Amino acid sequence: RVDDNDGEFLLIEAADFLPKWLNPENSDNRVFFYKGELHIIPPSETQEQEISQALALLSSRSEEFLAAEPIRTAVYKRISGYPEKIQASFHRAHCYLPAGIVAVLRQRPSLVAAAVQAFYLRDPVDLRACRSFQTFPPDERVMTVVTFTKCLYAQLVQQKFVPDRRSGYTLPLPSHPQYKAYELGMKLAHGFEILCSKCTKVSPDPKRNVLSGPLWEKFLSSLKEKNYFKGELEGSAKYLELLRMAEDYFQQSVPKPESSVEVSPGDEILTLLQSTTIDLKEFEREAACLPPEDDDSWLEITPDDLDQMLKEARNDSVPSSNEEEQKYDLEAVAESMKAFVSKVSTHEGAEMPWSSDESHVTFDVDSFTKALDRILGADSEELDSDDLDEEEEFDFSDEDDEDLDDEDQRQDQEVSPNELIGSLKSYMNEMDRELAHTNVGKSFTTQKKGASSVNTTSQNTGPDSGAEDTELTPVDVDMNLVANLLESYSAQSGLAGPTSNILQSMGVYLPENADRIGSNKGATE
Repeated sequence: RVDDNDGEFLLIEAADFLPKWLNPENSDNRVFFYKGELHIIPPSETQEQEISQALALLSSRSEEFLAAEPIRTAVYKRISGYPEKIQASFHRAHCYLPAGIVAVLRQRPSLVAAAVQAFYLRDPVDLRACRSFQTFPPDERVMTVVTFTKCLYAQLVQQKFVPDRRSGYTLPLPSHPQYKAYELGMKLAHGFEILCSKCTKVSPDPKRNVLSGPLWEKFLSSLKEKNYFKGELEGSAKYLELLRMAEDYFQQSVPKPESSVEVSPGDEILTLLQSTTIDLKEFEREAACLPPEDDDSWLEITPDDLDQMLKEARNDSVPSSNEEEQKYDLEAVAESMKAFVSKVSTHEGAEMPWSSDESHVTFDVDSFTKALDRILGADSEELDSDDLDEEEEFDFSDEDDEDLDDEDQRQDQEVSPNELIGSLKSYMNEMDRELAHTNVGKSFTTQKKGASSVNTTSQNTGPDSGAEDTELTPVDVDMNLVANLLESYSAQSGLAGPTSNILQSMGVYLPENADRIGSNKGATE
């Protein structure tokens, strides 16, 4: 299995192809690499998510749980080139560190990750231990080369931090040629000190962890019942010798659970300090001929570089400006947006319509009518003041309230869905007539009535014109949609925004505003 503090992080790469039931909450003990292939165990096979049951299923019916081809393709594409590609993620930098930390990193280079995280996630309580630096005082420091991952290096170098005066860690002037090495070493030393402050000063013994469980207590009681100690007084030399032999036998014969041998980074650091000889003179000789550190210019990227990286991550080709204009299609913009709003969204978000070949959303007439009944059904207890005014307008009186429920129940059984939809359309048409002569109605672009008609906006201006012109010109939905999208995109001024984010997620890329580019060039000239 491959996981980290984010869980089954490889599944992020295949998020677009995962089955609907799979999420971070239920993925434990369901995702495995078995014989080099990715397998996913569905919940129908194992509800308890026990590791032993999952392994038994894999060993007996592995072919049934082989992940779908799109999932495996996405994951394998992400991990291709490893472990060789790991070298490209390393960054080597000079650090001015206490000799104790240098000795620890020689034994366990991976502890640099825990130290960086401890410094990066520090709080005021953690910094209390950094006032005195009991474990790593700044007295004996040497220059050395530390290997980070690029992520860890960026986390450390981008943090703005001033050490406590009482700590003894001082920094040279920023103009000093080795200022960055001093600053990195100071931050890293704080991380190591924080780790050590969170554990006991006495280094834990893994052997003691194994011999402190109920299994050992039962084993020891069994030895006493069988007169293993031969009547020796507890604490005597002979008793302790027999006890040591029993402990060694128990450790060798009893399997140790993973949790019993887990040691915190701080405990491990203290253990290494006790068992490692610190040769300060040797470190100083090595510091005199250190290899050069890596260039960190990769920390600085331009907006164009970022766009390029994002497009490569999405596996999108980067078309030229001419190609963008040629492939740009207003109908594709409208169709993509309509496909997007047709999707059903949940509290987890909306799904993007990746394919235009997908079938249209089905319309369930019965469900729709039931929903309309709940919305339009007359219930006197739920009516507010505005509803009462509408009731009077349509000649409903208070005396009829008692009969409404009975009538509604009969109508629910008698009215057909088509009649109900027709009634709803009549309400909507009446609303359209009222809004047609307001500023709201004039703000929409309407469909052209004929080839000779050039004006696409409503020309009705008087309140009586609705009576003369009973046929209202329909609103051009696509034209309004595209116009509003383009207006919003233009307002972004080339920056990220809601319109570009939504359209790009659906594979639609809008070109730059040629009118605005031309006006900017003219202003420059």
